[in-house]
Amino acid sequence: MLVLSRFSGSPAPRAAFPATRLRRVRATDWSRRLVRETTLSVDDLIWPLFVMDGSGEQPVGSLPGVNRLGETDIVATAKRAVDLGIPAIALFPATDPKLKTEDAAEAFNPDNLVCRVTRQIKDAVGDSLGVILDVALDPYSSHGQDGLVRDGQVINDETVDVLCQQAIVQAAAGCDIIAPSDMMDGRIGAIRTALDEAGHSGVQIMSYAAKYASAFYGPFRDAVGSAASLGAADKKTYQQSPAQSDEAIAEVALDIAEGADSVMVKPGMPYLDIVARVKETFGVPTFAYQVSGEYAMLRGAADAGWLNGDAVILESLLSFKRAGADGVLTYFAADAAELLHRV
Repeated sequence: MLVLSRFSGSPAPRAAFPATRLRRVRATDWSRRLVRETTLSVDDLIWPLFVMDGSGEQPVGSLPGVNRLGETDIVATAKRAVDLGIPAIALFPATDPKLKTEDAAEAFNPDNLVCRVTRQIKDAVGDSLGVILDVALDPYSSHGQDGLVRDGQVINDETVDVLCQQAIVQAAAGCDIIAPSDMMDGRIGAIRTALDEAGHSGVQIMSYAAKYASAFYGPFRDAVGSAASLGAADKKTYQQSPAQSDEAIAEVALDIAEGADSVMVKPGMPYLDIVARVKETFGVPTFAYQVSGEYAMLRGAADAGWLNGDAVILESLLSFKRAGADGVLTYFAADAAELLHRV
C-alpha cells in the first residue's frame, strides 16, 4: 500500500494488511487527537452581522436565529465577539429603502449606516476586534445590482470609480479590512491605489476573488433587503458560473497581482474544491464564506431534529480548514466559539 505524504507529495510506503491496521490510531480519543491533521479554533472564525437603523433586533425569517441588529445592539454584539475570542466581524447594512437610488450614492456617504456603526464599534473595542466592510453597491442601489446599471447592463469601469469612493469612506470610518464583493474587473488595483492615496495604506483588502452566481445567497438578500430590488434579474454577467474552476484561479491570480492581501471563495461547502485549488496554487491567506443558504439548510435541519446541530456546525467548519481555508465567515461563529471553548 502506498500513501501520498501531504508534506512532500512523494509516496510514503506502508506495509500491507495485516501489518498495517489504520484503525489502531483511531481506537481511542487521545490517539485520534495526537494524530489529528486538521484543527479548528476560535481564531478561524469571522462573524457576519446585519445592522439596521435604530435599536432592538429584527428576525430574518429565512435565517433562523439570525437578527438584524440596531446600532446599540451591534456594539453589544461586537463586545460579545471579543469576549468569545472571535478575531473579526463582517458588517452588512439593511439600508432604508428610501435611501436607495439608481446611482447608489448612499454607498459613499461618510455618515451612512455601516460607517456610523464602525466608528461606534471601534470606539468601544478598539483593535481587539477586526471590522470588515463589504464594498459593493447592492445594499444601496434601487435595482439591487452590485454595480451601476446603464441600458440594462451592469457597467464596469464607472462602477469601479464609485467602489473606490465607497472604500475610502469606509476606511476613514475605521474599518480594518475592505472586502470588495462586486466582482468588477480591475477593482482591486483601483481600490488599493485609492486607499493608499487617501492615506489608508494600512487597511487590508480581502478580495471576494472567486464569487459565484449561486442559488445559495437567497436568505442574505432577504436580510439586507436587496432581494425585492433585484427582482427577477440575476448577476451572471459578473459573478462566476458554477461550472467554472480554472477561471477562479485566473480571478485569484489577477486580484493578488493587483494588491489583495487575502482572497475569498464564496459560497463555501459546494466549492471546497476551489478553496483547495486556490490555497495549493497561491499559498496566500485564503478564506471561505459559509453563506446564508448553507447556514439555513443546516440550521433548519438541526431545528427539525434531523441533524445534531452542534456536531454538524463543527464538522462543516472543519471541512473548510481541511480544504485549506485559513478562516471561515460563518453565521455559526458565536455558536462554534462557545462549542470550541467547551472542548
